[in-house]
Amino acid sequence: MPGLMAQARRLLNLPQSREQGEQKPGSRASLALDNLRGIVILLVLSFHSVLAYLNFLPAAPFPFDKPPYLWRAFPIVDKTRWFGFDLFCAWQDIFLMSLFFFLSGLFVWQSLERKGTQRFLHDRIVRLGIPFAVVVAVLMPLANYPTYLQTAADPGLFAFWRHWLALPFWPCGPMWFLWLLLLADFAATALHRFAPRWGDALLRFSSTAGRRPMRYFGGFLIASAIAYVPLAVVFTPSAWAAIGPFGFQLSRPLHYAVYFAAGMGLGARDIERGLFAPEGVLRRRWYVWSVAGLGSLLLWMALTALTMTHRGSLSLGLQILDDLSFVLACFANCFALLALIFRFAARRLPVFDTLKRDAYGMYLVHYPLVVWLQYALLGLGIWALAKGAIVFGGTLLLSWGTVAAVRRISLAAQMIGPDRPRLLHKIGA
Repeated sequence: MPGLMAQARRLLNLPQSREQGEQKPGSRASLALDNLRGIVILLVLSFHSVLAYLNFLPAAPFPFDKPPYLWRAFPIVDKTRWFGFDLFCAWQDIFLMSLFFFLSGLFVWQSLERKGTQRFLHDRIVRLGIPFAVVVAVLMPLANYPTYLQTAADPGLFAFWRHWLALPFWPCGPMWFLWLLLLADFAATALHRFAPRWGDALLRFSSTAGRRPMRYFGGFLIASAIAYVPLAVVFTPSAWAAIGPFGFQLSRPLHYAVYFAAGMGLGARDIERGLFAPEGVLRRRWYVWSVAGLGSLLLWMALTALTMTHRGSLSLGLQILDDLSFVLACFANCFALLALIFRFAARRLPVFDTLKRDAYGMYLVHYPLVVWLQYALLGLGIWALAKGAIVFGGTLLLSWGTVAAVRRISLAAQMIGPDRPRLLHKIGA
């Protein structure tokens, strides 16, 4: 299953609609995107909560000191399994991170034009860079101590620290998204300042999405295929690399860049028009997108299973076909979820008001909670479904409560997001 270590982010790097002077308060598109923040944090927490119970995992935990260090993706391995979790995680893995990059780009161009280069980059460093450094340095060792305990001969803290420092990298866990997103923000800034013609060309192409959606979607698919397939062929879809604390999936950086650029182009103008309009193709054809998402997911799963069966004698043609099915499934499921949100969640949902406000902070602190809860349940003889539910519920409540406590610290509150509407203008988009 490719890249199950992939998760998370600012969450979603989406500002409140009132932060954006260009957007109308309470507009349908802004409300839908705002509600998506709450939905996404639930998806992220649920994904990590059930990784210990995937059916395809080996019987024993992954060794802490031996390559390829697969515990980075599966920090806890429980003997209790359920195949339904494999399907659930495969669905998320196929599209969710690409969707995050797409959504993260939506308000970038507007923020650059409103703030200017210096303030935009300052806000991005405060919002993404500092939390990345703090969480990776402090919380990641805490999160992976239970991982070490599963296979350790010496469970002591000093022994763990020696093994940790002996690793050829500094594990960043789900925080990889933050540094890669910050890199994308720097690239967008360079485009805005030094290559405005390229930026204008992107905006012109994106402006056709509402009038000529098939042309736009075709160009989107071609660009993502060109960005993904060659790297997937060279490095395989699931290979990861790490330089110090900077981990990333080798096949996907350019693919993510395409989605980030697409979001940037579509968000540069009024999102109430074009693709996200109430009468647009997403909202009107939500059922078509849903069927396309499911069908493309099944196609990708079938081809991936076939490539795993013929791993020793895999032909280049079959590998490329499988990689193309990933591109299609990612695209279809991204827009299927957007279509469903714009159709059914483009209104104020009070249940999400606090959740979406605290989503980014919950993303930053949730991972150690997930791992320790999974570790605590290792010896409990109950169904995998029950364990997954306990871990998810416990992580949701504990991370939510942690964020509420952290908000009492002024500097930390500025990093994770505003607590009251009157503070919105102080935090960068």
